[in-house]
Amino acid sequence: MQNQNGLNTGSMSWLGFELSVLRRLKFRSVALPLAGEPQLGRYLKRLNVRVASNDPAQWAWTKALAFIENNSETLTEEDVEIVLTDAYVPRSQFRNPALMSWFNETDAWWFDNVRTNADRLASPYQRALALALGMAVGDYVFSFNLETRDLRQPLSLTNVFRRLWRSLSPPVNNRQKNHCTNLPVRGFLADLYDADLLFLRLPHPPRAIDSRNSRVLLWREEWMRQGKGSWSEPGPERVTRFGAPVETKEQYLRLIEDLLHIAAHLPMIAIEGISDGFVSTDELVECVGKARKIEATYTKDFSELLGIKAIIITAGA
Repeated sequence: MQNQNGLNTGSMSWLGFELSVLRRLKFRSVALPLAGEPQLGRYLKRLNVRVASNDPAQWAWTKALAFIENNSETLTEEDVEIVLTDAYVPRSQFRNPALMSWFNETDAWWFDNVRTNADRLASPYQRALALALGMAVGDYVFSFNLETRDLRQPLSLTNVFRRLWRSLSPPVNNRQKNHCTNLPVRGFLADLYDADLLFLRLPHPPRAIDSRNSRVLLWREEWMRQGKGSWSEPGPERVTRFGAPVETKEQYLRLIEDLLHIAAHLPMIAIEGISDGFVSTDELVECVGKARKIEATYTKDFSELLGIKAIIITAGA
């Protein structure tokens, strides 16, 4: 299970930690500059909070469209038929040859065709829902490794897609105009003026990302963009999602301080990070304290799972 930033841990326990902190704060609107997985935004909608979600990764933006910005649309049986039409039928060539580096040929044709078919849906929210289900099918495939692949059920990926579709919860309608964007984090923060609370999940340092989950997030992005690109190149820029290279602790802290200065006009912030030996809790608190008046610091120990602690720092203007 992945948390909101992609680390391999119990998503409900991580989400529970975030909500336990956010419930202490008073706000009616929230901005998520690096949203990652959409569970938090979707849950806050249930509390009648207006959500502005952003992520420079297309996979995360697409999920946000499906589950945060979307208040009412669903996929019908007819929509599913369109997405799954000739899913296993090979064509003269792959639209996205990079899929062959992730899957066997049969599965690669399925993902290539489903990605193309999803674009035939009329509504952007229906397209996003279909693509989110496609990512979930990919997560199913990647949940098996060389030791456990014999446990994979003899189901076609089409049947897996249908099972996931039938299990989708109805959209959450908070009767507000939630907004999702696919911008660099600096651009999103510079244009943001109408949020009571900024909840900033800090990109994890490269060493905090385990290789399996890094691969899962990378294939999602390549599938969404239908090919490799600069985001596929090895290096800290792709992993951290800061939009700038991060190789040292000093660079990491300097970029955090820069983001806080860009967001200086917002009344309240909560910053989530991790303490894994790269940046300590004290160093992160000191960094935030240079830009904001710190109100409280909360920690949650995930040592048994990951050898890290989660940190959330709340601060006023």
